[in-house]
Amino acid sequence: MLMIVAFACVSLVIFILKYVFGNSGPNPFEKDCREPLKEKVYDKKEKNKVLKQGFVASKVPDNLDAVIIGSGVGGLGLAVLLAKVGKKVLVLEQHSRAGGCCHTFTEKGFEFDVGIHYIGGLMDHKPFRCMLDQMTNGQLEWEKLENPFDHVVLGPPENRRSYPIYSGSARYSEELKKRFPGEEKAIDEYLKLVKKTGKGIWVMAVLKLCPLPLAKFLIYTGLVKHLSYFYKMAPRSLTDVVNELTENKDLRAVFTYIFGTYGNLPKDSSFSMHSLLTTHYLNGAWYPKAGSSEIAYHMIPIIEKAGGAVLVRAPVNRILFNDAKEACGVSVLKGQEEVHIKAPMVISDAGIFNTYENLLPKELQVMPEIQKQLSLVKHGEGGLSIFIGLNGTKEELGLKANNYWIFTENNFDELVEKYMNAEREDASKKIPLLFVASPSAKDPSWEERSPGKSTLSLVSFAKYSWFEEWKDDKVTNRGSDYKELKQAFIDSALDVVMDVFPKITRDKIEYIDAGTPITNTHYIAAPKGEFYGVDHGIARFNPELNVTIRPQTPLKNLYLTGQDVFLCGFAGALAGALTCGSVILNRNLHLAAIALAKRTKYVNNKLKDE
Repeated sequence: MLMIVAFACVSLVIFILKYVFGNSGPNPFEKDCREPLKEKVYDKKEKNKVLKQGFVASKVPDNLDAVIIGSGVGGLGLAVLLAKVGKKVLVLEQHSRAGGCCHTFTEKGFEFDVGIHYIGGLMDHKPFRCMLDQMTNGQLEWEKLENPFDHVVLGPPENRRSYPIYSGSARYSEELKKRFPGEEKAIDEYLKLVKKTGKGIWVMAVLKLCPLPLAKFLIYTGLVKHLSYFYKMAPRSLTDVVNELTENKDLRAVFTYIFGTYGNLPKDSSFSMHSLLTTHYLNGAWYPKAGSSEIAYHMIPIIEKAGGAVLVRAPVNRILFNDAKEACGVSVLKGQEEVHIKAPMVISDAGIFNTYENLLPKELQVMPEIQKQLSLVKHGEGGLSIFIGLNGTKEELGLKANNYWIFTENNFDELVEKYMNAEREDASKKIPLLFVASPSAKDPSWEERSPGKSTLSLVSFAKYSWFEEWKDDKVTNRGSDYKELKQAFIDSALDVVMDVFPKITRDKIEYIDAGTPITNTHYIAAPKGEFYGVDHGIARFNPELNVTIRPQTPLKNLYLTGQDVFLCGFAGALAGALTCGSVILNRNLHLAAIALAKRTKYVNNKLKDE
């Protein structure tokens, strides 16, 4: 036993010296690149010159250092990191505009976000905020949501209970204790557990960056669970942990309501994943000023400045390999012809299923190493989005810069399981859970851009199989049966919205439509219509999976980035970009971002003192 401990200690020391302090590669966070704020561009035609640059072979830069498949934030973010150290990168997007889940679309004069509803962890001088500032040269502005930023609404219309969720550890705890007298111990213990568990996420980055033999040693000796409470709690379900804390069903629901942001029922969710999301929002929530298209809009010029490009309507149909089975480029389908683009490095932000099952040659798909990775993951659950354009200001409609999580009952496991196992016609008649937010109310530039108008975004789950029969139909003409089914879901959701928001009436609605799982497949290439990539259930947090699925693939010169590499959501996809960039540049970029945040905070404090 002593020999094992000694070997572990020596190995960890070597890792720390080599992989933490011994970074030899270039550092994209070496200096503060923030620039004075430029005048905001609201004109869509001007913005589209950046966001909608269509693919033609003549626009492909010469002598590329890398090509990235997919322009989600995991792809764009990595391209920016590489561009900042002088790499010439081409990003290819199959959709008509860049941004992935960060893109926006406009219908009847209303602009809608498709994936960004709110982001946590954006306090000044914190690493996440500092990193985003550097990746947009300080041009991306964030507006903080109101406090409370979330409202958990439970029960049927005749017995609805609303619980506001406040940011700030002390305020979060104080407000819950006011609403749940006698549950003070449970609330304190819950907050203590999520903080302790969430802090241990750093070990996931270690497992993905350290040499594979050392990572496996940490797992098979059980040391990983001693190093990090995150992995100690990872096998435990959210339901089991919370049920041990309290018998109060409404409090259990309040503790677990945010499961919708990663797509698993509480009984199937890892408490560790839930802890990350809870702590992510514990200090508040923010929204990008002028909408989520600002993210890509301010990243793309950095890529272009280094000689790269971001091109849309560029569906990659396969990855090219040489005789040595090394990735050497991609093929883009232009009409009926293939355009081959050569590059010494190919990076996929298209997700592990798209990459391995659709883009690899058949003979490489069957490699045992590839099949091993695929066997460890499964598809996430499909998503349903409803977009509503309203006539009226936020004041007239009673809308604020916050979110509502509305559930018809407080037993989420039974509630959602029953819904997801129902026949589609029955499911469409009563949606049991609904996320409701007003992007227009969150954006301080909205009134200037669209005076007298407002928007609502509604999100819920939906089975891919409910809509699968129409997946091959033309996206704009899927037939009357499909439209009727969509309308049933829309009507069901509207009944809930108009009950919770009495100032919103049908005569105020100027535009309404829904995006189903097959809509997600069409626009963001989600294989089964999922929002969050591969499933984020308990199995996702098995240390063996975290070690096996890393930026390096079994094929030389082919890498993975984005949320399938690390975790789901905006922050998770960016963590995937940092992890992939760390491998490519031979520098721990997670630590580099932390170091820059400390430097900028020190400089700013010194300036204040002077």
